[in-house]
Amino acid sequence: MKSPVLKAKLPRPCYNWSLGDVCSVSDVNQFMSLFGSPDHIAVERALAEFRSGRPVLVANPEGIVLAMPVDGIDDARLEAFRKLCAPAAAHLVVTSQRARALGLDVSGPVAVALDDGEDAAAIVRLSADAGDERVLALLPASRAADAAIDLAKLAHRLPALLMADAPTVNEGGPPFITVRAEAITMFRRKAIESLAVAAEANVPLSVGVQGRFVVFRDAIGGSSVAVIVGRPDFKEPMPVRLHSACLTGDVFGSRRCDCGDQLRLALTRLDEQGGGIIIYLEQEGRGLGLANKMRTYELQDVGLDTIDANAALGFDDDERDYGVAARMLQILGCRRVRLLTNNPTKLDGLVRAGIEVVGRIPLHGPVNPDNRRYLTAKAVRAGHKLDYLLNAYPETADQPDAQVVPPATR
Repeated sequence: MKSPVLKAKLPRPCYNWSLGDVCSVSDVNQFMSLFGSPDHIAVERALAEFRSGRPVLVANPEGIVLAMPVDGIDDARLEAFRKLCAPAAAHLVVTSQRARALGLDVSGPVAVALDDGEDAAAIVRLSADAGDERVLALLPASRAADAAIDLAKLAHRLPALLMADAPTVNEGGPPFITVRAEAITMFRRKAIESLAVAAEANVPLSVGVQGRFVVFRDAIGGSSVAVIVGRPDFKEPMPVRLHSACLTGDVFGSRRCDCGDQLRLALTRLDEQGGGIIIYLEQEGRGLGLANKMRTYELQDVGLDTIDANAALGFDDDERDYGVAARMLQILGCRRVRLLTNNPTKLDGLVRAGIEVVGRIPLHGPVNPDNRRYLTAKAVRAGHKLDYLLNAYPETADQPDAQVVPPATR
């Protein structure tokens, strides 16, 4: 007797199930609860492909395109992609932010024609260097471009893609993953809805604070953490710090930012107030990911500020999604907060996601010669509330190690 075989076709709107000769409606519902929707599976698999640098097919009402991240490409992979797409020509798709950094006046993603002799290094430079003075030939970007770029961002790749019309694939050809553009657009919201507590434990901290770490997991394996400090009263507005992970600042004490200082100061402030919550988010580099954050540092070293460096790589100033933080707070039973932040965008993000913000508590760390330019850009261009620190900083060049330590927040 043959074992029953489960068959599923993706990315159709529904599964084509068969178990042996009979498959009831209740069976289908059970299988759906086990596997999830075809669209969700398709996006997860497409993410895995992009993280591995492999191309995927993105379907939209206009047709199907083949897309592959520029990030990590070499000449051999570029040549293979071109042969795969032939006779269609591969082109480069970049975001409007990257296009404007290249001097183009556009409002959405653009496609850039590539010469046949263009090598991988030249394409990467066109995608991510501080500037490129060549004359660019623009093409209409596919309607799938936005979704493909969003997929690259979810994979923490550069938002720059090689794209072409989908090739004809014969049986035995490349094992492409196909994903609908609309499914990618809906994926972030579905991932937030899937958040659930995975584990929790008490962790005594070196600053003398007792914390309870509550680890959340979403459907794609992300693990953000809520650190409950002390014994806060959940019936009252909760002091909360939304803190995006910063390996360089939180762990290694980088002086390029104020992240580590703010994290340690937040722990002290919450302890002084009788308790509160730190929402520690997996959103390194304001949502860019660690590798892209390092790329922005390189661009800052040649003269760009933190905002222009993001734009040069094709990103917004802030790519974070505060819906994740709001959902974590809701699961914890916290719907009214006093936010420890200098960033008004965090207040707006929580309010839009359904959390009532009843007040803001400033959180000013020391300013030093290495982070002053970064903090200046955040204050002047992103609206962060840092006026006192900027006005108090000594301008004299003969004090290279001078710091300004603000008075305790009242």
